[in-house]
Amino acid sequence: MKSNLKLSELNSLVKGKSVEESFKILINLYPDGLIFTTSFGFEDQVITHIIFQNNFPIKVVTLDTGRLFPETYKVFSETVNKYKKKIIVFFPEYTSIEKMVTEKGPFSFYYSKENRLECCRLRKVVPLNRALEDKTCWISGIRSDQSDNRSMMSRLEYDEEKQLFKFHPLFHWTFTDVEDYIKKNDIPYNPLHDKGFVSIGCEPCTRAVTDGEDFRSGRWWWEYDGQKECGCHLK
Repeated sequence: MKSNLKLSELNSLVKGKSVEESFKILINLYPDGLIFTTSFGFEDQVITHIIFQNNFPIKVVTLDTGRLFPETYKVFSETVNKYKKKIIVFFPEYTSIEKMVTEKGPFSFYYSKENRLECCRLRKVVPLNRALEDKTCWISGIRSDQSDNRSMMSRLEYDEEKQLFKFHPLFHWTFTDVEDYIKKNDIPYNPLHDKGFVSIGCEPCTRAVTDGEDFRSGRWWWEYDGQKECGCHLK
């Protein structure tokens, strides 16, 4: 297969294919160019299981923001122990974090959206960009029904800013599909999911949601306008 395919051509190759079939196509095209970023949520654990169980040569990485839940570290440890595979960790650049916290305090993100986006950028976006260097295709656990913004995405996209393809293998899965897969395959998962946390990020910025609330309403809940995103998946 050609490795310099256009987005439309690549979309036609993975259209209607299972996650495993799609990964095989992408690996054949870009054997050293695939990366998956996990935050150890339900969807990411499904993708991690598929990658590790099939020994797919896909680089699996995570961003440790320094503000994660203890439960997140626990499922990280359980995942490594179960599959005996490495998950590569990327940390923020410490001098920028030291400067931000020194100047604005440890909870500056509560005071303005500008401050919150600054914290997300330093703790997530900057280390993510380091992780994505020299990669051709970035795999993520985004699903279309997670938010209005994400419903407008596609299963396979091209990120002009980052100059790479973005593949969301579970894009058309429902939350029930993900839950059922986790249970059927006895996959480690974050116990916070059982307490109403559906989208889990940094501890100070994540809360449980109640029945009827939007999937992303538990993230940055004090913000009432705009997209509930950190900046990693904005075009």
